[in-house]
Amino acid sequence: MVTVLLVITTVLWGATPILEKMGLAKVDPLIGVTIRSTIVTIGLLMITLALGKGRALLEVEARDVFLFGASGVMAGILAMWTYYTALKAGATSKIVPISACYPLVTVLLSALILREGITFTRVMGTALIVSGIWLVK
Repeated sequence: MVTVLLVITTVLWGATPILEKMGLAKVDPLIGVTIRSTIVTIGLLMITLALGKGRALLEVEARDVFLFGASGVMAGILAMWTYYTALKAGATSKIVPISACYPLVTVLLSALILREGITFTRVMGTALIVSGIWLVK
């Protein structure tokens, strides 16, 4: 089941930049992010309410609201804006793989902030990410 979900996720994430690049042909990146985020917000609220999770949404602690809010600002606004700006200006086949090197940052921050260990396999995986970025450029 997990494998099927990951395959679906990969196909959806892989196809999405094509739609975004096409949409950005005549649209400012900030406007694109705004439209995308508005539709996502409406959709999420509808799904949350349809699944009966409205009360749980209202019961989230302030700390967690802050953490998810900060994540939303970083990834959903700032990173999407910079990504859309790069995507509008450059080749999709180059922009997407380079922007997808964020696991490198995650590995480093996980070690520094979350005190997660750095294993040989993580170092090798990180090296492969860097190698992939070098090959794409």
